[in-house]
Amino acid sequence: MSQERSVTLKGNPITLVGPVLQAGDTAPDFTLNKNLLETSSLQDFSGKVKLISVVPSIDTGVCDAQTRRFNEEASKLGDNVVIITVSADLPFAQARWCGAAGVDRVVLLSDYKDNSFGKAYGVFIKELHLDMRAIFVLDGDNKITYVEVLNEMTEHPNYEAAVEAVKSLI
Repeated sequence: MSQERSVTLKGNPITLVGPVLQAGDTAPDFTLNKNLLETSSLQDFSGKVKLISVVPSIDTGVCDAQTRRFNEEASKLGDNVVIITVSADLPFAQARWCGAAGVDRVVLLSDYKDNSFGKAYGVFIKELHLDMRAIFVLDGDNKITYVEVLNEMTEHPNYEAAVEAVKSLI
């Protein structure tokens, strides 16, 4: 049974669909697109600490800044950590943006086909068919250790808290 709750976009209400995940929960598996034909799942990152950075669209200012920030952090966290950015952008747009931004340390994956990630992680925006800005940190066994789902789409996540949550696992 799907849950709904209200958050905002520039102060206007929007609806998130899906479960409210919390620290201690097992992360739902996912199948996201690396490009139009290839997919990736949670199991592809088995054994690694995972920071999943969810952004509505890579081409907006806050999403751009969020992804660049985690790209910088990735080089400091070591080989046992993977940072995954999830958006509903087409894989073409993600690849173009990465090339233009010089982002090469985070893995960008697309939830464009059926928004299954957003629905499984409780960040699917019903009115926009995008995913709400959020951070999930998972340990090597895919247990969620940190969650931040923003209440206002245009705000930045707490970068320091997310990075500290990752560091506590390595």
